[in-house]
Amino acid sequence: MGARGVVAGVVALGLVGVGAYVGDRFARDAAQERAAQVVTQQLQVDGEPDVRIDGFPFLTQLLARSLDDVGATAAGVVFEGVRATDVVLDATDVSLESPYRVGHARLQATLPPESIERAVADRANLVVDVTVDGDVLRASGQVLGAPLTAGLVPRVEDGRLLVDLRDVTLGVGALQVDRLPDAIADRLTGLEVPLGGLPEGVVLESVAVVRDGVRFVAGGTDVVLEQSP
Repeated sequence: MGARGVVAGVVALGLVGVGAYVGDRFARDAAQERAAQVVTQQLQVDGEPDVRIDGFPFLTQLLARSLDDVGATAAGVVFEGVRATDVVLDATDVSLESPYRVGHARLQATLPPESIERAVADRANLVVDVTVDGDVLRASGQVLGAPLTAGLVPRVEDGRLLVDLRDVTLGVGALQVDRLPDAIADRLTGLEVPLGGLPEGVVLESVAVVRDGVRFVAGGTDVVLEQSP
């Protein structure tokens, strides 16, 4: 084969490669748009989620009817009235055929102080301001006509997000938590912050106080989607 033939062959192979890449990219973009729609179906998302589908080539995943790794981020999401921010969703082994399943799903989000305030108001019938104080939440308000300051610590129990008292100051003096009046202790011990609306099969695993509120992690295995990707 002459030099001209070699060059022509290389160019042809290059064009095939570019065509495959463009086709793969187009299919991936279309799938990511569809995945964004599915995320909004599964969660009450605030704004438009940003979805990525990892792995190359994508077309082989599409032909196999299973996506290796899908990730999504969103500015916020609402769990039956409780707002969370900085949402990150990771899913692996996402089936594209019925039954539509996710091999493993991991959801992370942050509950801002105002979401904790609403939970305290709804369940403890107390109006408080909540701020972050290191590794605890600091609630301030009025109880029995006296100023109250309480340190709140979140924890997970049986898939539920609960908040317990660490320390309490009522009026001008600190009180021992185990000697609090029932009117205070019953309201602020084991207080549940509801996180309804999680996808079926996804349960709360851990929580931690962070700079912006309470960061939680929820996960699930073999999660069934309500709608197809």
